[in-house]
Amino acid sequence: MTGKNQKKYGASSFLPLLVFLALYIGSGLFFTIMGVDGAFKKFPRHVALLAGVIVGMVMNPSKTMDEKMDIFAKSAGNPGVMTIGLIYLLAGGFQGAARAMGGVQSVVNLGLTFIPGFALVPGIFIMSAIISTAIGTSMGTVAAMAPIAIGVAATAKLNLPVTCAAVICGAYFGDNLSMISDTTISAAKGVGSEMKDKFKMNFFIALPAAIIAAILYGVFSSGADLTGDYPFHIIRIIPYFVVLIAALSGFNVAGVLFIGIGMAGLIGIMQGTIDFLGWVSAIGGGMSDMFSITIVAILVSGILGIVRENGGVDWMVTSITSRIKDRKGAEYGIGLLSGILSAALVNNTIAIIISAPIAKEIGKNYGIAPKRLASLIDIFACAFLSVLPYDGGMLIVTGLAKTVSPLSVMKYMFYMFALIIVTSITIQFGLLRTEEEKQFLIDNNKK
Repeated sequence: MTGKNQKKYGASSFLPLLVFLALYIGSGLFFTIMGVDGAFKKFPRHVALLAGVIVGMVMNPSKTMDEKMDIFAKSAGNPGVMTIGLIYLLAGGFQGAARAMGGVQSVVNLGLTFIPGFALVPGIFIMSAIISTAIGTSMGTVAAMAPIAIGVAATAKLNLPVTCAAVICGAYFGDNLSMISDTTISAAKGVGSEMKDKFKMNFFIALPAAIIAAILYGVFSSGADLTGDYPFHIIRIIPYFVVLIAALSGFNVAGVLFIGIGMAGLIGIMQGTIDFLGWVSAIGGGMSDMFSITIVAILVSGILGIVRENGGVDWMVTSITSRIKDRKGAEYGIGLLSGILSAALVNNTIAIIISAPIAKEIGKNYGIAPKRLASLIDIFACAFLSVLPYDGGMLIVTGLAKTVSPLSVMKYMFYMFALIIVTSITIQFGLLRTEEEKQFLIDNNKK
């Protein structure tokens, strides 16, 4: 039987992924309705993915089980996925080591020390953005900033829902840009972009949105002053700057993270905040935090290999492109695919891992640069997820604030709304295109 005849399943090729979504999202929604805490953790996503793998193995009887296992293993273990997994683990190790030596608290306190009273809310937004860019995690940023921001809001009598929204939006600004964020890593590596190129593309979209958001948050800020001391140590912030600057300069990300981990340990030991074993333990703890998403990336990639072998990716690309009339439609389609998956999965990283190969295929047809593809899937995945009432960041701030509901916070998510608007403007008017992209459109008579 020829390869062409074997690849005949079309839409049904996605059954393994649909089983995963049905089990994971279905159980999460069920337990949410039942009022159970941690609803989306009751049916572990790894187990839901394993069910999808089993379905994939049962499909396509024209191939033996050994052949299907080979397809799964080759896709799950391809160099791109293994590189992503290594970077995930190193990023987690760096975050753990830097947190243990006091780096996160110093970054937070540095910003709070210099925030003027008339700019408290935009200052909180900016601080969340800086911290998230430095440490590479929106949830870690919200966990660090939310208690402080809520305390500041109570002391200064600020609008609490606005303050909570500023924390979440700032956290997603950095998560979308950070060189050690799992979303940045997944988006860039998934479509074949250099991370520094993806950062630059993202930055020119995110900056105008951030300025608009800061101005709007300023409207809701008061003239009260912060009280109390916020001690910080500049030396503890150095590893973050070294990692960010070195990664942006084009150095190998894995090598840069190794250096960051070493610097965090050296500074912590010199200052007495951790000892050698404490440093090693912190690295291990940070890596452990990334085990879950690393396994998810491997399993999803393996399932996508089966889906691709059964003709699913070809069907998806054909189906989407048949409805796309021009490059604008392609970019909107890619963004919406990533955003909808992110909202459905309640996880922007998994949504990016799934949508990246599809976006890459569509991008080839319309000459869309990899850095543009990476930016689109990352932006839409973060934006769609951040405004959901059951997003992790939203659950943290509303849980700490107690009197604030997700709906009261959602209407003040100025940055996320501005980010989608600015991104849509760049799509609609063809902004930020490279010379190669423009030439491709000319050569192929496309818009």
